Amino acid sequence: MHNPFVPETLEGWSILHLLYRVRWDRLRGRTSADRERLAADAARALAVPDAGSTALVQVLGHKADLMVICFRRSFDELARTQLALAQTELHDALEAASSYVSVVELGMYEMTAKVHAQLAAKFKPGTAEFEQAFDAEMEAQRQRVMSRLFLDMPRARYVCFYPMNKRRGESLNWYTEAFERRAAMMREHGMIGRYYAGKVTQVISGSIGFDDWEWGVDLFADDPLVFKKLIYEMRFDEASAKFAEFGPFYTGLQFAPSQLPTFLNGGAPALT
Repeated sequence: MHNPFVPETLEGWSILHLLYRVRWDRLRGRTSADRERLAADAARALAVPDAGSTALVQVLGHKADLMVICFRRSFDELARTQLALAQTELHDALEAASSYVSVVELGMYEMTAKVHAQLAAKFKPGTAEFEQAFDAEMEAQRQRVMSRLFLDMPRARYVCFYPMNKRRGESLNWYTEAFERRAAMMREHGMIGRYYAGKVTQVISGSIGFDDWEWGVDLFADDPLVFKKLIYEMRFDEASAKFAEFGPFYTGLQFAPSQLPTFLNGGAPALT
């Protein structure tokens, strides 16, 4: 039965973030041609034969050197991609630094309340007729936003990824707040994001039950300062100021798969 106090979510791509440190000592003795061969083998392993896409990111700082972001149709396809990369010779020079599993998620706070109210006027909540009508409406909403659930990998130069939670502490607990309060706070939160439309592409993914945090956030932009301004401004809205907890941030430069040999040879890889 659909709980009117739990916001519905619509799901899209399955996402896998793989973060590696490059063992440069294992590549240093190889020729440039040999590194190009390793890169080509890895690029083939990460290629998407059907639906989905892959991004390669040179990570800044000590946390990792390389981030691989995979958008796929299912966890099975993520598993195949991870195994295919693990079988490559290049993988011998990659040391896992972190990873993250999630699914593109679109929260439906306001729509959930609206649909419950509309259907309750026609059907008794909890009945088979109500549940069927509710599922049909959610599927209609899913079809309407399919391009947001299965978006193309943004090809912006700069990428920022971080996981986050909604606080569940003794004095402040997001999940015990009234539905209407949570909806109002998320509305305020979303208005800030809309202001940055066109400057940054946000990919929000749900990871409750999949990984150590509740959501993953990917930001793509042509100017990295947008990340700072957006996240700083959001810190002042109530949903973030009172209830948000943030994990580690990974920031870097996206580059084209064809530039992987350049990266392995110590050059700065380009996006195009």
